[in-house]
Amino acid sequence: MNQIDTQLKYEAIKTMSHCIEQARCFFNRSFPHPTLSFKLRGRAAGKAYLHLNEVRLNPVLFSENQHEFVTQVIPHEVAHIIVHQLYGKVKPHGKEWQAVMNRVFELPAQTTHNFQISSVEGKTFEYHCGCTKHLISLRRHNKVIRGQAQYRCKKCQSELKQHQSEF
Repeated sequence: MNQIDTQLKYEAIKTMSHCIEQARCFFNRSFPHPTLSFKLRGRAAGKAYLHLNEVRLNPVLFSENQHEFVTQVIPHEVAHIIVHQLYGKVKPHGKEWQAVMNRVFELPAQTTHNFQISSVEGKTFEYHCGCTKHLISLRRHNKVIRGQAQYRCKKCQSELKQHQSEF
């Protein structure tokens, strides 16, 4: 388990507090500070748990991409919290969220990260569709095996099938 050092925790809390203060000034109302945890695993950099008023960060990716987390990931997740408190249930990266990112935080409304994820990527399984190969996570692979899920290629829309090794 990757531990986050005290300085990184401080930077994350300081960034969250700054975002909350920007929102308070912009909207002229108070917002409860979200709790912050470093319990997120997998390839996601961060996630906002709206009903818990909590932001979870991936400690491995945070350690490896400190500047990007402070300047983009943490504001991104706090924007989700602010939007939820203002408007309730809306599209995750819809116009309300984009407005908070652009107008309140004065940041680009980027919806995905481009971090090197090899350090957090687990075992993958090769699947194919009509146009290319796909690497599927262990969790998704197990759902396919148990008959709980089917996945389709976003490009050609055909069902992904597990690659069969030749003997």
